[in-house]
Amino acid sequence: MLDAVDVAILAALQKDARLSNKELAALVNVAPSTCLVRHRALRDRGVISGYRAEVELRALGRPLQAMVSVRVRPHTRAVVEPFMSYVLSLPETISVSHLAGPDDFLVHVAVADAGHLQQLLLDSFTSRREVAQLHTNLLFQHQRKEQVPPTRELSP
Repeated sequence: MLDAVDVAILAALQKDARLSNKELAALVNVAPSTCLVRHRALRDRGVISGYRAEVELRALGRPLQAMVSVRVRPHTRAVVEPFMSYVLSLPETISVSHLAGPDDFLVHVAVADAGHLQQLLLDSFTSRREVAQLHTNLLFQHQRKEQVPPTRELSP
């Protein structure tokens, strides 16, 4: 269970993971030693799974983003796991999700331009024999929530 201090630590770190322990402790109104123990416990329990630097894709020469829906055949474990690994190995891939529903995967890609996207789809997706269908949507704008709160009830 997460208590109010854990939730406050998570909220602060999701906003800025570079906070020092002293700054984090002051934000959540606990002693630095308590904050350090709590922070470590959240990592040890797997609540905090990592820290990342968010990058501006445009600054990396990838201003065009798309979501590619992929249907594979057959939809079996022998196909799903290798396909996910393959897609993640592509430099254009931002993320991949395995889905339930009419499509099997949703792949978020970032590329230099429409020609690069076309080349990626033809050379890296449709050339694979398990790919039965693609549907591509261009992203005009993409934003992430700054914080994701827990849905669990808090302990007293």
